[in-house]
Amino acid sequence: MTKGINKRKIINDPVHGFISVPGDFIYDLIQNPFFQRLRYIRQLGLTDNVFPGASHTRFLHSLGALHLAGQAVNTLKSKGVEISGSEEEALQAAILLHDIGHGPFSHALESLITDGVNHEELSLFVMNIINRTE
Repeated sequence: MTKGINKRKIINDPVHGFISVPGDFIYDLIQNPFFQRLRYIRQLGLTDNVFPGASHTRFLHSLGALHLAGQAVNTLKSKGVEISGSEEEALQAAILLHDIGHGPFSHALESLITDGVNHEELSLFVMNIINRTE
């Protein structure tokens, strides 16, 4: 955990606009090298070779998913659904890390790189490593 740093960050996302990092724990997950590597994993595989504007990363996708999950929780709370702080943080962590096991070019080359192992299994493996180091 990074001590002494202002972890109240706002990220300017090209799809969702400004995304606020909801807390210190989520900030630390975003800063983790396993999560940071998602900056270089293409969400849309090889699509940008045909459509150059289709350049979206797993990093941006995961931040967008975090933002949308926050909106969903706020909507549920506004309708009277009780959601504890720990439940909300667990959801945020789960949605943020849901694609942590993806490799280069995402689904397009998954079976060529890791024969018989899918990205969900790799995601669980990486989450277990992060859990031991945080």
